[in-house]
Amino acid sequence: MSTIILNSNRVPDTTIIPNLFIDNFMPSANGSYVKVYLYLLRCINCTTDTQITISSIADRLDDTEKDIIRALNYWEKVNLISLLRNTDNEIISITINDICTLCRETDNTARETATAGDVSDSPKTRIKKDAPLPPDGKEPAAGRKFEKPTYSEAQIKQLTNTDEVKWLLNIIEIYLDRLIKPTDLQLILYLYESVGFSAELIMYLYEYCVSKNKKNPSYIEAVALSWAEEGIDTVEKAEAATALYNSNYNAINKAFGLNRAPGQIEKQFINKWLNKYGFSIEIIVEACNRTILKTQKPDFKYADKILENWYKKGVKEPAQISQLDEEHIKTTAMKANSKPVAAKPSPSNRFNAFPQRTYTEEDYSSMEQRLLHKQ
Repeated sequence: MSTIILNSNRVPDTTIIPNLFIDNFMPSANGSYVKVYLYLLRCINCTTDTQITISSIADRLDDTEKDIIRALNYWEKVNLISLLRNTDNEIISITINDICTLCRETDNTARETATAGDVSDSPKTRIKKDAPLPPDGKEPAAGRKFEKPTYSEAQIKQLTNTDEVKWLLNIIEIYLDRLIKPTDLQLILYLYESVGFSAELIMYLYEYCVSKNKKNPSYIEAVALSWAEEGIDTVEKAEAATALYNSNYNAINKAFGLNRAPGQIEKQFINKWLNKYGFSIEIIVEACNRTILKTQKPDFKYADKILENWYKKGVKEPAQISQLDEEHIKTTAMKANSKPVAAKPSPSNRFNAFPQRTYTEEDYSSMEQRLLHKQ
């Protein structure tokens, strides 16, 4: 990997961390990104010529080269640094920008925008602005439908001509560990342009899917649209949703004694229990436990019958299940007590259980004659 020349348009005598960085940039940045920026500040203040590489930074900070590149791209995105790349897309120069000048320009732009009442007319803003809003003025969080266009070469060139999208595509290539294909590009632009995902959210989406070893665009699109329908529009919301999703699946797997990820049909059952029925994970686990006790196997259909019955009876809390159990026991006992019992004969001996015959004088005479003839 090539050597990188590190430059600065403002070189203090010592390594200084501006308060503007601590106040405005550090809180929203990843911790590893902050380490990279601080290390660049340290290197730029060396008295000798500073020549570094991505590998040397990674070794110094005990991180991967991909993480270092990701951090540099992030700081370039927020304009704290400027990167220069060669024809092979390798970083050959890093310029640390003056944070004071940057913040002044940002403040001036914000004041001008507020004074003029200007509203950005970028594609993403137009989509949100033109979308019909409910009476309360808030954008609907769930149930939104998104049309998926096919972008032409001219549209792709226009949409990918911004620094933010370039940075996003570069990061996604790192996650996918390959060059972006046309289907990938169409999906990324669709999520960015039509669905309204931020670059950070799209980056987290790919990071999450790749961590599950899922790089297929169809799978990534399905996850993205499910997030959009649930109103997940920030990285923080996505992190919370994925954490809850994984904890729910783990709890159900543990109850069923499974050491694998649920299959597609099993996921449909779980989503039905969580979303349609609205059951808590405690209620679902109770149904799974009862299924194991009854069938001795992880039968999702049997558990679904239990939960469907509870749903029809309005179960909302685990305590209501105990009440249903008590009612069932009482009902069963009442039916057993009210069941009619057939009257049994009370014979004096065991032979009286058979019907008795009555003999006349003629019967005796006839039997006597038959016995005499036999002799």
